[in-house]
Amino acid sequence: MDANADYTQNDNRLDLLLFQLTGRQRFGINVLKVKEVIPCPAFTHVPQSHPAVVGVAQLRGEALTVVDLSAAIGSIAYVSSDSGPCDGAVIVTEFNRRIQGFLVRRVDRIVVCDWQKIFPPPAGSARGSYITGVAELEKELVEILDVERILGEVIQPPEEVASFVADVPGAEKVGGRKVLLVDDSSMARHQTAQTLDHLGVEYLVARDGKEALELLMGEDEGNQATVEMVISDIEMPEMDGYTLTREIRKTPALRHLYILLHTSLNGAINADRAKLAGADDILTKFVPEELSKSVVKALTRGHSDG
Repeated sequence: MDANADYTQNDNRLDLLLFQLTGRQRFGINVLKVKEVIPCPAFTHVPQSHPAVVGVAQLRGEALTVVDLSAAIGSIAYVSSDSGPCDGAVIVTEFNRRIQGFLVRRVDRIVVCDWQKIFPPPAGSARGSYITGVAELEKELVEILDVERILGEVIQPPEEVASFVADVPGAEKVGGRKVLLVDDSSMARHQTAQTLDHLGVEYLVARDGKEALELLMGEDEGNQATVEMVISDIEMPEMDGYTLTREIRKTPALRHLYILLHTSLNGAINADRAKLAGADDILTKFVPEELSKSVVKALTRGHSDG
């Protein structure tokens, strides 16, 4: 299965690959993050790896780290790390500049959702910290996993940002400036906030585009006057980053804001959509030095509607 072949997506639409772990609950992942789905291969155990890492598999001659997705979110592991081939499947994904595999019990199908019909996870959900949104499909709630957080915890620890911020040209000019950080992933918010902290940049935080727009257009006029830049994810419940960008651009009081879309998705197609929506720039997560340079460029150059 090649999930990206000849794939096009309307900005307001999300195509989800549905799958199951150890129970009946269905989960979803954005098809744009999926390269392919393969039968469960044999694994080679990696000593001292995270407990959720089943091992490394060979995929067309390349090493592929495979994560037991059930174990990664704190549930019962689907397969032990020393097992051979199992009856599950591996979803091969590409995001945050990495390729990795997620072991699941069963892959179901691809469904189409509207971003406006995807909502934040219910408060107090047992898996709330690993869920970015929920969608009701055929009278069943599908949970959309925060794979960025899972990747950060299991495979890719956040990079240390303090060592290079001082070397970013112009960094000394942005202290005290204010931006709005918008992301539904707790891991992504933490990583971005850490970079902004080291730059000395102040920031407001929103968990999705709807909340961000309410912040910008709220009664606190000081926010409108002082926020100079929006750093926004693209994939978010209720209002995605493209829609947020278009809403900002058509609002006279906000259209001057510099908008950086900071996304885990790779590919030129996202850059084209970002430009059409009215974003000033787009950056693939997560390289702290590149984010620092983008923030400094935005806050020292500003945005012109010209």
